[in-house]
Amino acid sequence: MTSQTLVFSLDAQSLERIEQKFQEKVRFAEARKSELFHIFQQGLTEEETWALKYIYAYMPVNDMADYNGDLFLSHVRQALDIRKRVPWGACVPDHLFLHFVLPYRINTENIEDFRGLIYDELAERTTKLSMADAILETNYWCHEKATYIGSDLRTISPLTMIRNARGRCGEESTLAVAALRSIGIPARQVYTPRWAHCDSNHAWVEAWADGQWYYIGACEPEARLNQGWFSPPARRAMLINTRIYADYPGPEDITLSEKGFTEINLLENYAPTRTVCVKVKDEHGEPVPGASVRFELYNSAEFYPIAEISTDAQGEAAFKTGYGDLLIRAVSGGKWSEILFKAQESELVELVLDSSEQPTGITDFDIVPPPEGEGEVVIALPEEKIQIHNRRLEEGAQTRSEYEDTFLGEEEAVSLAKVVGLPSVRVWAILEKARGNSCEIAAFLEECSNSYGEWPLRLLESMNEKDLTDTFRQTLDDHLVGALSQQGSWSEGTFVRYILCPRISYEMLVPYRGVFQNAFSADKAAAFRENPAMLLQMLEQEYEYYEDLPNLKGKGNPIGTFSLMKGDAQSLDILFVAVCRSLGIPARLHPSAQKPQYLSDRGWEDAFSLTSTQTQESTSWGMLQLCRDIKASQDTPEASYFENFSFARLEDGVYKTLIYPYGSADVYSEPYEVEPGVYRLTTGIRLKDGTVKVRFVYFTVNTGDTTEVVLTYRETEVDIPVLGKLVPGSILTRLNGSEVELEELLGSEGAIAAWIEPEREPTKHLLRELCELAEPLDKLGIPIVLMIGDVEWNAAFDPAGYPKLPVRTVFVRDSSYASLSGFISKPAAYEAGYPHLFVLDAQHQIRYLASGYKIGTGKEALQIAAAISQSSNGSE
Repeated sequence: MTSQTLVFSLDAQSLERIEQKFQEKVRFAEARKSELFHIFQQGLTEEETWALKYIYAYMPVNDMADYNGDLFLSHVRQALDIRKRVPWGACVPDHLFLHFVLPYRINTENIEDFRGLIYDELAERTTKLSMADAILETNYWCHEKATYIGSDLRTISPLTMIRNARGRCGEESTLAVAALRSIGIPARQVYTPRWAHCDSNHAWVEAWADGQWYYIGACEPEARLNQGWFSPPARRAMLINTRIYADYPGPEDITLSEKGFTEINLLENYAPTRTVCVKVKDEHGEPVPGASVRFELYNSAEFYPIAEISTDAQGEAAFKTGYGDLLIRAVSGGKWSEILFKAQESELVELVLDSSEQPTGITDFDIVPPPEGEGEVVIALPEEKIQIHNRRLEEGAQTRSEYEDTFLGEEEAVSLAKVVGLPSVRVWAILEKARGNSCEIAAFLEECSNSYGEWPLRLLESMNEKDLTDTFRQTLDDHLVGALSQQGSWSEGTFVRYILCPRISYEMLVPYRGVFQNAFSADKAAAFRENPAMLLQMLEQEYEYYEDLPNLKGKGNPIGTFSLMKGDAQSLDILFVAVCRSLGIPARLHPSAQKPQYLSDRGWEDAFSLTSTQTQESTSWGMLQLCRDIKASQDTPEASYFENFSFARLEDGVYKTLIYPYGSADVYSEPYEVEPGVYRLTTGIRLKDGTVKVRFVYFTVNTGDTTEVVLTYRETEVDIPVLGKLVPGSILTRLNGSEVELEELLGSEGAIAAWIEPEREPTKHLLRELCELAEPLDKLGIPIVLMIGDVEWNAAFDPAGYPKLPVRTVFVRDSSYASLSGFISKPAAYEAGYPHLFVLDAQHQIRYLASGYKIGTGKEALQIAAAISQSSNGSE
């Protein structure tokens, strides 16, 4: 055995495979060879060399385009050095180190040199702890740094998360994994792509200690491992998995393994599972190898493929999932087949590829999620440990709140506005969103506004809210100066939206305008402006389409794609739009179809790339006019895109949902501009137990025509049983310290009441929903009483942070939980079961109860309260 075979415990065959893949990447990235691989000319140890080769061997295309070798070398050296420093470094097996400590990427975040910075903060806090306690301590640190808020799909980096002090669950878990890896603890981001019992999804963290994987809720510490508010909903999941950028051998169940990318299925660690086996045959009964089998789950009014598995040589595909319903669709060679798979049916499914045209008419069916399940009985923690934990939560929230107090405030915004001569309301709106990056944004406004007037502010206003937290002056200066030099004669609205605005999709913003303005000769740039199709032709001739990993498509920044001269279809589309805007050509991705377009004298024109199957002649679009259902009952919900309806176009045997803003409700006034083709309209009404009443409506849109489709929903009955009555006599404390009886707050006309935990994600979802429903709740006119226990209260919570709540909302403190007795299994949150939401009638009888995490409870409560009010008014 040579010394080489001992590097990371890899045998000769494994090293040979890594070397082969590494050499493939060297040839692949020839255009950036110097930037990526110059680091191998330095004095590297054998461990550093093989660690770098391992990282490059499995590196996504966009990372090879967007970053330089020095960043990867820094990650490798720090990971190896930290492994020697931490007390458990020698206890972590090499294969876990390679797969769950060494990797620099966690999600789709921008890659930064975070390891040393985070290690310096955590080393002293964790060095004398066991691995298990170090995991808990790291999560307390994460809690000090950030908390939950909903946001857009772009994932910010761990360092931006710390600067911003808040982010969605995918960003919280990215921070927690980065922190754990920074102290040498194997960690991975775990997520359910879509919930089955409600809309949305969730991500958390698994960390390894002393031979076992444990789970934690990122930035939401518990006093012990394997505990979180998401434990009950996870028992109803249909898939829980994690992504690994390598050829990972297991031992976990592998869902997908291709191109050095592995998805492992962890569902059986959380929920009851069964394996569904699908056999795909052609019309002659022969097996179809290589067919794509999609296991689709209803969520957010669409059928989302939680897994897509190719059939083997025998035409078979297997998927381990939960005990809920799925839509299973197989596609190959322009033919497809689809079946509604019910949970109680046989686990063997046979699909015959015999369809090449979509059905007609209307199809109704139910989708039933897995049932609620009981968790394992756990031993109660000692009271002393609970008190220490609660104190740590309070201290962490206070630490974060003190950091947030360092952000620029409204007074500073008003002062800045006076200095630069800009409207103070607009300046404060920008600085407030910038949070921990507010000083950087303020400096940009102060330096540029005297020379460019209102344009620096207009640039900032054109960007997404999240962009303000991680975009710096170099990038802002580039886009401001570069855009204004290309203003031309376009209208102000066109210029701001489609030239000045640097945001195209969900890529990282970089200073690309100067690069592209200097990349072409004056004659060539003028030719591109005269005929943007020539730019497209140049990209087609000189750039290579290369499919990136599934979750990284469209995440490459334009400069990286330009320099590598390769990219996935979406990243190449983004590059086209970025170059157009840099040269003063208005360009965009179509709002719903997400396909590149440029503006000419004839209007918006499609830019068909080398990855498109369409021809230049098929540029005419059609119109879809949704119509109200005049026969709809009063219980029919108001139309809301991605909440209770969506529509999808059939492309290559697969329905692709069109993208419109979530919650869009103005759906009847104007027609939708859509590509010609065949479509499926999906409507769904989710019942309290998570079951969905689904309706498919099939239709066709022809070029230049307007197709009218009536938006209909299935009939449902609202069940309003009497579940009991709140115990009278409960004394609560107003936030000003005065006491008040619960009955006085509830009034005599019905009410909504909830016991909440403001720092936790489930409660934040409820508060968000109540804000969104303020108008109908105000119209209903009933009080909304939100109660917070002493344990759940923390210094960081400020009701003023929710100014859009209904006007009759009141927050109170409740230390006794007497009113909860008999309705909740334990007075405090059992398995982190907050919020506990009630709807009460005029007699204070409970007519609706929901506990724990579930998207949509606010709307359910409104529906019940409105029905009670209507019934009461009708009986008078």
